[in-house]
Amino acid sequence: MAQWPDPLAALDVGTAHGTTRLYRFGSGPPVVLLPGLLATAAGYWKLGPVLGEHRTVYAIDTLGEGGRSVQSVRFKDFEDRARCLDDVLGQLELEGAHLVGASTGGWHAVNQAIHRPDRLASISLLDPTTVTASFSAGVAAFGLVTSVLNREWIWRRFLRWCLGEDIYDSPEAQLLLSAIRHFRPGGPFQKVPAAESLRGVRVPVLALFGGDSVVHDSAAAARRLQELVPGAAVETITGAGHDVLRRPGDFDRVVQRVLDFTA
Repeated sequence: MAQWPDPLAALDVGTAHGTTRLYRFGSGPPVVLLPGLLATAAGYWKLGPVLGEHRTVYAIDTLGEGGRSVQSVRFKDFEDRARCLDDVLGQLELEGAHLVGASTGGWHAVNQAIHRPDRLASISLLDPTTVTASFSAGVAAFGLVTSVLNREWIWRRFLRWCLGEDIYDSPEAQLLLSAIRHFRPGGPFQKVPAAESLRGVRVPVLALFGGDSVVHDSAAAARRLQELVPGAAVETITGAGHDVLRRPGDFDRVVQRVLDFTA
């Protein structure tokens, strides 16, 4: 979080399920960043400051996952999750918020659009997982192996396979792995929403998929999203992996696309 420029405000918002930690930066229309699974707000240390030059950015530590949010009541179901985030947006008086979610954060954005869309202006999804396609067999296999072995070499191999490079020793990877290894999530695990639920989404949707993403079949995911939500702006970034922000050229493209869409 020290990579963010000043002034960066830390906010703790109480809800019926516990206290949600957010970080606020910038000025302009509100953009709420929802991190990937267990990645925390710190995972947006590059994207958040750039968007904050044009928007008021709120980066969330997802309640029920790792980070500085503190859960007191377990989520019963996916609607319960959406109700909690709606409480946070309401207490911050954020009407017309633009949600931006990468990976599992994209799933949270869609879940919000399904169950509690009234405070939303749009949702932007960056290679969202389990929205229109399940995790790949490779992810399932790695999950099984790491649950048994949980050794450095297997995590190095997983990160290299998933992201295309070895980032095991980086602070962002170590933060993520500490949450994966030691944090017990406080709610039901994500799953692909029913087709009728996706057909009912009415907020504007931008979805950017990584053409070479290995965590799911991104081509099938993009095609099905376009079929179920015909008004969605769906694009595939050729050569990009699951982290569509990793390559410098892709980073600039995604930032501009999100800024244009949220405008």
